[in-house]
Amino acid sequence: MNFEDYNTLLVQEIGNKVGPTAPVITPSASYGYKDAQEAQNIFSGASKLPLYARVGNPTNAKLEAVVTKIENGFGSIATSSGMGAISMVLNAILNCGDEVLCIGGFFGGTYTLVDETLKRFGVKSSFCEVDDFQYIEEKLKSNIKLIIIESVGNPGLRLPDIKKIADKCHEYETIFVIDNTTTPLLVRPLELGADIVVHSSTKNMSGHSASLGGIAVFRAVNNKKDKLLNTKYKDLHKIIEKAGAASLIAICKKRAMRDIGMSANAFGSFLTLLGLETLALRIKRVNESVAKIAKILNEKLPKDISVNHPSLEKSKDFKNYKMFFKDGCGPILTIDCITQNRAFKLLDSLSIVTQTANIGDNRTLALHMKSTIYRDFDGKSRKFLGITDGLIRVSIGLENPDDIIQDFLKASLHV
Repeated sequence: MNFEDYNTLLVQEIGNKVGPTAPVITPSASYGYKDAQEAQNIFSGASKLPLYARVGNPTNAKLEAVVTKIENGFGSIATSSGMGAISMVLNAILNCGDEVLCIGGFFGGTYTLVDETLKRFGVKSSFCEVDDFQYIEEKLKSNIKLIIIESVGNPGLRLPDIKKIADKCHEYETIFVIDNTTTPLLVRPLELGADIVVHSSTKNMSGHSASLGGIAVFRAVNNKKDKLLNTKYKDLHKIIEKAGAASLIAICKKRAMRDIGMSANAFGSFLTLLGLETLALRIKRVNESVAKIAKILNEKLPKDISVNHPSLEKSKDFKNYKMFFKDGCGPILTIDCITQNRAFKLLDSLSIVTQTANIGDNRTLALHMKSTIYRDFDGKSRKFLGITDGLIRVSIGLENPDDIIQDFLKASLHV
């Protein structure tokens, strides 16, 4: 599908032809059942009517249906945040003693979830670069249960060969999860072999910073022949026997959502749906702007200020960018000013840019990484993630790219 296909799909799927033309908000926390038999059918899964808002809501269901079509999946679960989606998936699949392999750079919250929080519950984690296929295969041979990557490392901007990693996960019957937050519409991980795709819908999907949310999208499960039938997932087999194609959804709802409650709210899902109507237009515009801005800033900023984006020939991921990311790799570029003091001067001299801890907004955003999101990380972790003293993450918005360029060039005079 191309951007024009998505433009038609999104506005047609989100709006209603009859009755209210906008998506309907259903704010109720609970739902009345017609009789005892209907209640039994709902709780058993025989009926798809709402059970309780913690595990399902009609407005959330609308969002889930739309995002499932975007990702060409089998089904989705909307959550309270992007971290809620990742936490749901990892908590549902992993047990004490299991190990998760994290490939490439990661958003700070994901890194601390696997490196600190899950460790408290006995889940081990290991990390490697996107191109360390020898290490990846060694871990797969050790019978790990799950690999997780970001489609584009945030903020390191490393680009993985998703298909190659997916093929290895298929060979060793291992669940493969991709965080596709930075590249909705640009990358379709399920078609490349992923089992689960997660998004922070707060970012590109909504674009307006008005709605915190997340979503996980799942492939269908073949309960006769599937990697989930491997004995290392034996604790999930009783769910698979009953749930069939919807097993990954059932696993996440029964082993995480139901008991931990990282549930989306109806109003947040409504706002996300409104943002999704213009997603294709925004993604096309932003990704065209990012490449242009990175090129000109790389040429015109002082030589001791380094610009990083995979579209630049100097990038170690330029080859993967040209091969796998033909329409762009999301809104992020980074600028390294060498020292924190110089980074602060640059940021504080900008007039268009908003300093905030977000990406994928309609506005251009920027943030110094070491002093904010990664301030509590030790030096070894920051080095692995590419967080230097002067690193600024920039998320390009919808403004005129020439205006953004001039804003950075003028600000650089104060550095």
